[in-house]
Amino acid sequence: MRPLLMIALLALPMATPALAASADITLEIPRLDVAEYHRPYVAVWIEGEDRSVAANLAVWYQQKEGKDAGTGKQESGAKWLADLRQWWRRSGREQRLPIDGVSGATRPAGQYRLHFDDAGPPLAGLAPGAYTLKIEAAREVGGREVLAIAFQWPPTASTHLQASGRDELGAVRLDLEP
Repeated sequence: MRPLLMIALLALPMATPALAASADITLEIPRLDVAEYHRPYVAVWIEGEDRSVAANLAVWYQQKEGKDAGTGKQESGAKWLADLRQWWRRSGREQRLPIDGVSGATRPAGQYRLHFDDAGPPLAGLAPGAYTLKIEAAREVGGREVLAIAFQWPPTASTHLQASGRDELGAVRLDLEP
C-alpha cells in the first residue's frame, strides 16, 4: 500500500495546472527637451468592447499635497487627474483615490514594466473576449496622448503587440502568455 501512496504523491505535482495567463506591459515615458518639464500623469486600463472599463491597471499622479505655484494655495495632485480625460470620464471620477494596488507616484522619463496575471486582481475576473489596452498620459504645460492596443483574453498563444506614441508616450508593448 505504501508504494502506491508514494507514487500517487510523486505524481501530484505533475497533475497541477500550468501557470496562469499573464499580461506584461512595457511603456516608455520619453525624455523631452522643453523649458518647463513636469512628469506626466499616466493611466493604464483595459476596456471591453462596449468601451466600459474592465480593469484599472495603473494610475500615476502626484500623491502628496503641495502649493500651487500660481495661487500659493495648498492642493492635492488628484485635482489634476481630470486631465486624463478618457480615463477620467470612463472610470476616474467614480474612484476613491488612491486606488489600492493601482495608484502610484508619477514617474520620470524611462521605461517601465507592469506585470499582471489572472491568478489575482485585476485580471482574475476578466471574462474571455475582445479588449483594448488603453494608456493615457497628460502633462502640465505639455500635451496629452492616448494609445490603444486591441487584444483577446485569455491568450491562446504567446502574443506580442505594440504601439508607439508621438510626444508624451514612447514605445508601448503588450506581451500576453497563456
